Amino acid sequence: MKYGINLYLWADDMHDGLLPVLESLKRIGYDGVEVPIFDLDLSKWTRWAKRLDELGLERTANTVIAPEHNPVSPDPAIRKAAYEHMRRVVDCCAAVGSSILCGPHQVALGVFTGRGATEEEWKRSVDHLRKVAEYAEGKGVVLAEEVVNRFELYHLNTLDQAVRLVDEVGHPNCRIHLDTFHAHIEEKDPAAAIRRAGDRIAHVHVSENDRGVPGTGSVAWDATFRALRVIGYDGWLTVEAFGNFLPNLAAATKIWRPLFESEEQLATEALSFLKRHTQDRAAHVAGSR
Repeated sequence: MKYGINLYLWADDMHDGLLPVLESLKRIGYDGVEVPIFDLDLSKWTRWAKRLDELGLERTANTVIAPEHNPVSPDPAIRKAAYEHMRRVVDCCAAVGSSILCGPHQVALGVFTGRGATEEEWKRSVDHLRKVAEYAEGKGVVLAEEVVNRFELYHLNTLDQAVRLVDEVGHPNCRIHLDTFHAHIEEKDPAAAIRRAGDRIAHVHVSENDRGVPGTGSVAWDATFRALRVIGYDGWLTVEAFGNFLPNLAAATKIWRPLFESEEQLATEALSFLKRHTQDRAAHVAGSR
């Protein structure tokens, strides 16, 4: 198991001002960070790979899809642009040294039609992700398709829908991204849904129901971690939380009030929470054998 934290807590782009934050996260004890990939300058990500290596931080990568790159658009030109865009994102992901590209890539985020996904849209999404996964395989990158609540995305809202999607894509480099914030909203029984998804889950975001400090809200944490152990999940547990001081991210996440004392406090308490739920329980299991 590896412990990470999403850098959206501080920024939606990588810049030199993040270096003290990254050094602090290493001191706190994180194995790695999740970088936001929106700038598609390949040389930038090669430079950041070197910097993160020097800091001793591994990384995963995250991106979301804008309307002009919507893979389920009825416009063939937009669908073509969607594929070319994702190829470039995958290239940047590989350049920064991440083998995981997570987030919702199956449809543009925040774009709604006033109805659920049609069969034609579903097919377009499946075909798109299959092509991207084939490309990503050659770059050593796995797509982890995020399951997002109905207020942000209309395509994949439950893990069962994600199971159907990745099974229809039928490529080992297209798997599932579980986010506990979204599961808390949409799943009747998150733990049972995790068990049904099984080893299709390639990435996990640990996020409280209010996007604040994990363990301080109402997410069913004990059941969630038990289910992850049952399916043998041994990948990244990446903390995702949001503040209200970055205008773009505050507007996107609808967070207008403070949810924690400081970013360092959140990062420190979140890592302690993760270790309590994993290391202590692992030691207990080992001791009972």
